[in-house]
Amino acid sequence: MKNNEQQPDFLFERANYTILFIGIAVIALGFILMSGGGSDDPKVFSEDVFSWRRIRLAPTVVLIGFGITIYSIFKKSK
Repeated sequence: MKNNEQQPDFLFERANYTILFIGIAVIALGFILMSGGGSDDPKVFSEDVFSWRRIRLAPTVVLIGFGITIYSIFKKSK
């Protein structure tokens, strides 16, 4: 009897998961923006470590991504 089979119950709706994956992608983008800036020679200091992108932009993007994921968790179901 196929009518008695139970459908798997998901914790959230499809919209919640979509917003969650968008938030995870934004967090990943922030970490990608944070990477790089090192020097190949360990004896040479590179000022690129202190660029505006790595100090201001990337952490802000990561925090926005965390905010999006938190919103996706707390969003009410219909």
